[in-house]
Amino acid sequence: MKNKTFLATLTLSASLFLAACGNAAADPSSDSSTADANEPVKVTLGVVGEVNEPWDYVIEELKEKENIEVELVKFTDYTTPNNALAEGEIDLSSFQTEIFMDNYNRDHGTELTTIGYTVMAPLGLYSEKITSINELKDGDTIAIPNDVSNEGRALILLQTAGLIKLDTAAGLVPTTEDVIENRLNLQFQTLESNQTARALQDVTASVINSGMAVDAGFIPSEDAVFLEPVTADSKPYYNVIAALSEDVDNEVFQTIVAYYQSEGTAKVIEESSKGSQFPVWNEAE
Repeated sequence: MKNKTFLATLTLSASLFLAACGNAAADPSSDSSTADANEPVKVTLGVVGEVNEPWDYVIEELKEKENIEVELVKFTDYTTPNNALAEGEIDLSSFQTEIFMDNYNRDHGTELTTIGYTVMAPLGLYSEKITSINELKDGDTIAIPNDVSNEGRALILLQTAGLIKLDTAAGLVPTTEDVIENRLNLQFQTLESNQTARALQDVTASVINSGMAVDAGFIPSEDAVFLEPVTADSKPYYNVIAALSEDVDNEVFQTIVAYYQSEGTAKVIEESSKGSQFPVWNEAE
C-alpha cells in the first residue's frame, strides 16, 4: 500500500512539474521567454569600401526599433563578397550593380538575387594630370576596370564623353575589342576595379567606380573630369541589396530593405555623397 501511494504521489508530482514547464515556455511573461524575445536577430551584410554612412544610419534604426543587429563585413574588391554570399559566409550584400551580379551568376552558376534597390552611383573619369576631357592628347592612356560589366560601362562612359565609338552589337558589355573609332588613339589599361584609383599616378586618367573614388578621397560630383549621366537607361547600373534566391521572402531581410528604402536614408545619401549618389528604389518599381 505504501509503495502504491508513493508511486501515485511521484507520478502526480512529475505531471505537475512538466505542466509547469510547458506553461513557462508558452508564457511570454516568463523569464526564459523574455530572454529569447530580447535576444537580437543578427545579420551579416557584405559591403565594399570603408565609407558606409547610409548603412550606418540604417543599422542604428534597425537596432533601436526592430532589435535587428546588422554587422557590416567590409571587402576591398567586387568578387570576394559575392563568393562569401554564395557560400553562406554572409547573409546579404550591398555593393554591386544588378548587371554585375547577373554576370557573376552566369559565370559562377549561382543564384544571387535582388531583394531591393539602393542607389545609382555614377561612374567617373578622374585624373591628376588634366581637368577637362578636352586636354586629352593623342596616345594618352586611360585605366578602366577589367571585369565584364564595369569594363563595358567604362567604355560606354568614354563613348558618352565623345572620346570613342563602340560597335552597337556589343550592347552593354563591350570590350576594348569593340572600339571602332578612337580619334585620339587612346590606350586602355585594364585593371582590377580596386586598382584603378591607385593607377592615377601612372596614367593620364582613370575610370573609377564611385565607392572606390570616395575611398580615394574624391567627391565624384565635384572631382570627376567627366561623370556618368543618370538617364532612363541607367537601370542596369542600379545598385542592389542581394541575397540567396531561397531567402527572397525572408521577413528579417525584407525589414532591412524597408528601413533602407526610407526618406531618412535618402537624406543621408544626399548629404554623405554630396549629391554624387541618387536613391533609385522608387524609380525601380
